[in-house]
Amino acid sequence: MSWLAVPAVLAAAYYLLALLAALRWRRRVACARAAEHPGLPPISILKAVRGRDPGFYEAIRSHAVQDYPAFEMLFGFSDPHDSAAADVARLQSEFPQVPISLHYVSTAAPNTKVGVLADLARRARHPILLINDSDILVEPGYLRAAAAPLADPAVGLVTCLYRASANGWPARFEALGIATEFIPSVLTARLLGMQGFALGSTMALRAADLAKIGGFDALTDYLADDFHLGRRIHQLGRRIEFADTVVETALGAPGWPDVWRHQLRWSRTIRAGRTAGYYGYIVTHATVWALAAFAAGQWWAGALALALRMAAGVATARLLRYRPIGREWPLIPLRDLFGFAVWLGGAFGRTVIWRGRRLRLRRDGRIETV
Repeated sequence: MSWLAVPAVLAAAYYLLALLAALRWRRRVACARAAEHPGLPPISILKAVRGRDPGFYEAIRSHAVQDYPAFEMLFGFSDPHDSAAADVARLQSEFPQVPISLHYVSTAAPNTKVGVLADLARRARHPILLINDSDILVEPGYLRAAAAPLADPAVGLVTCLYRASANGWPARFEALGIATEFIPSVLTARLLGMQGFALGSTMALRAADLAKIGGFDALTDYLADDFHLGRRIHQLGRRIEFADTVVETALGAPGWPDVWRHQLRWSRTIRAGRTAGYYGYIVTHATVWALAAFAAGQWWAGALALALRMAAGVATARLLRYRPIGREWPLIPLRDLFGFAVWLGGAFGRTVIWRGRRLRLRRDGRIETV
């Protein structure tokens, strides 16, 4: 066996684990939905908003229509002229029975979003806080699914999987990567017992636990605030669980330069927070290693890596109910090559572009303005 077949075999083993993780997750969700939810505590939904993302009103409305005993919605803006404020006012008018408040927050925090969340958390009235990105569209029963695991005192934070909707090929490539590359890595990490992380798609936790880690004020210097929030809650000795629901984020229709900058920012942020894991991720680029195996004449290794990579990607996309996978699955290898280029770009440099600001990532994951 040529040494060039070894990376392909390792990639095949990784995606075999990802496939098993997706199948296991499907059974887990079925069991969770069959169980009865215990008493449901009041929830404060905190949303830091900057700009009117695609589908913003539909996303915030999906929260307001939730069938849940008691919840409030707090929206925070750092710009008093933000165009999305009109949508919040519209939501208040459409749902007068739901406590919905809008707050303008002046913050000097390096991560403006976290600075806004720190202010909202101080204003929240309920013992459970739920934070998610402003463009997250949720299913009926979302709040119940997010709150239920917190009935266990050993659970400190609840997060959830997500899929993306997109318009245009650049954004569809990014959405395909989320469904078939990123989420399989999340499921595999969980299968292997790695629990110290959360996803920004949903973070539900007790206000008391947030206070124990210093509140959001302790996270204002980090760009990957969701990762650091999950890690610090886990360091309290609490478990992080996933809710039995999937949410959706809207990517809109950005061009290729926008997608490249977004993906590069994501990669460099991961490298700053989990350096060893980032470089270890090279083994997961199955398409690259399959091509290397084919070039070395090791067809069996290349075919094995590619077959398991495709199977795991499709299985995870179906788990997420990512509908375009039925016609986009042949594009997975091409998307993998783009992802490998992003990984290479992320392996070098510490500068990222975030919401029009040029930031430098320090070695400990903190950010500073360039």
